[in-house]
Amino acid sequence: MEKEIIISAENVVKKFGERVILNGVTLDIYRGETFVIMGGSGCGKSTFLRHLTGALKPDSGKVSVLGKDLASLNEDGLDAVKKKIGMCFQSAALFDSMTVGENVSLPLREHTKLDRSVIDIVVKMKLEMVGLRGFEDLMPSQLSGGMRKRVGLARAIVMDPEIIFYDEPTAGLDPIVAGVIDKLILDLSKKLSITSVVVTHDMKSVFSIADRVAMLYEGRVLEVGASDTMKNNANPMVQQFIAGSPDGPIKFFQQKDDYLEQLIK
Repeated sequence: MEKEIIISAENVVKKFGERVILNGVTLDIYRGETFVIMGGSGCGKSTFLRHLTGALKPDSGKVSVLGKDLASLNEDGLDAVKKKIGMCFQSAALFDSMTVGENVSLPLREHTKLDRSVIDIVVKMKLEMVGLRGFEDLMPSQLSGGMRKRVGLARAIVMDPEIIFYDEPTAGLDPIVAGVIDKLILDLSKKLSITSVVVTHDMKSVFSIADRVAMLYEGRVLEVGASDTMKNNANPMVQQFIAGSPDGPIKFFQQKDDYLEQLIK
């Protein structure tokens, strides 16, 4: 049975000034899979993710999500696609002045005409799915970092999206809490039949959750393949990155100096 492509990037190029951030990225992501995008700082991961969510348009190339070319859509068309995707931010991006329940319910209050009583029920259900039943009236300041990320995840699934994008979901968490978040990503993907796209450089997380993995390097797709295949990939750059070794073909400090030089310009 042929797999359905739910996200497609074709030769995507993006520049900021003279700096090339994405230099011809081509990828297909299939419905129902957990797809991980990894790579070092400054390789273009977050910029590419912003293209997939419609927050940025490519200078050239094409990004299609759910069969729609995002760059060709008007505002209403783009909003229609965005209602079918969820976003889980690195910092959780909760509103500190709102309760947990108010944060989770925000997309429903903004994009639907559901009665408040129905919204309250949906919020309770989504919080229960991330292990935070009964936390509706707490403020974000009363939560740990891991709890805040789970609230962010509850908000991401509250509209029953077809796709969820995760930006460094385990960043800043201890290994046990990071493991909890990884398990939640897998559980929710299976229970809700969601396609998950995860940007991370947490190697333990990568090989715990990924069906397939792509590694970006200098704005290009260096390698892409199944999780086990990537773990044993013969490319020395892939192996250096997985091992976290300072020695190898990837020269971190050279990249950093080049990046700072571009900033000065």
